Amino acid sequence: MIGRRKKKKVKIRVFIILIMMAGIAAVINNTAIIPGNHESAKKEYDNDTTSYSALEAKPNISDTRTTSSPATDTKHPSFDSLSLDRLNSPNAILIRLSDQTTIMQKNSEEKIYPASLTKMMTAIVAIENLPDLKEEIKLTNATFQGLYEAGASMAGFQPGEKVMAIDLLYGILLPSGAECCIGIADHIAGSEQEFVNRMNQKAADLGMKATHFENTTGLQDENHYTTVKDLSLLLSYALHNNTFREIFTSSRHSTSPTNKHPGGMTFYSTMFEKLNDKNINDGEILGGKTGYTTEAGLCLASLARVDKQEYIFISAGAKGNHHSEQYNITDALTVYNSMGE
Repeated sequence: MIGRRKKKKVKIRVFIILIMMAGIAAVINNTAIIPGNHESAKKEYDNDTTSYSALEAKPNISDTRTTSSPATDTKHPSFDSLSLDRLNSPNAILIRLSDQTTIMQKNSEEKIYPASLTKMMTAIVAIENLPDLKEEIKLTNATFQGLYEAGASMAGFQPGEKVMAIDLLYGILLPSGAECCIGIADHIAGSEQEFVNRMNQKAADLGMKATHFENTTGLQDENHYTTVKDLSLLLSYALHNNTFREIFTSSRHSTSPTNKHPGGMTFYSTMFEKLNDKNINDGEILGGKTGYTTEAGLCLASLARVDKQEYIFISAGAKGNHHSEQYNITDALTVYNSMGE
């Protein structure tokens, strides 16, 4: 009987010892695991911190020729993720009109050929030098000299036609009519060259330091050059003129009857013709002017409203031509839509 009790006590002690050993082992095991978990968590935290810091330090879209970052539009943080590689145009700039903040730029101070974006300067100089927008201006044979041979874009007026000044202005900016440029320049300044002198003076007044004009039309000339940054100065200024803005934002215009076109003519914007839909994310494209020569590539100066703010986007040098995809317009859509996301 006594032997059985001793055996039972021994079993109980062994059981207790086993439980105590298991508990000690668990404590030791936890002590060994906890530092490892903390180290692992620390590494994960450090990695997250590194990633976050990298995102914070990631430069905004900026001029690849400068080290400083332009101001950014904090209302549209999604725009910061837009890669410059998505743009077809090698030169581009985006400006918020209200405070002239540069939102994005890409090679904005690099020399470009402006092609028909030249006509924005032609138009604003003409507007500021015309006392009466309803006065008639006669287009002579000399007006058309060399234009067809040079492959210049035309509005459709004819030699000997008497046209109201306002219709010539629409002809300059909508169908990009070269004869309208020459006709209005001759009327105002006596010759195209004298009018070009006024264009260059206006460029100097606006601070367009990297710009020089040789003609009113944008026909190719090595000494006819600018930058997209300078063009942004021009367009920002011109849009403050009500007449310029009205024309620039028109998709079409019907002229008054003339001696050559008794029923008048209807002009269509070269940009809106190729733009399927003016609507963009949280806004719309309000107006624009296209340009193209072989040397200049596809160019565009446009105005849009996004989230109740107005922006201008100017691009140049995109590959393609009149018959290819209009990469100048698709670039504008890419940028404006990214801002509205």
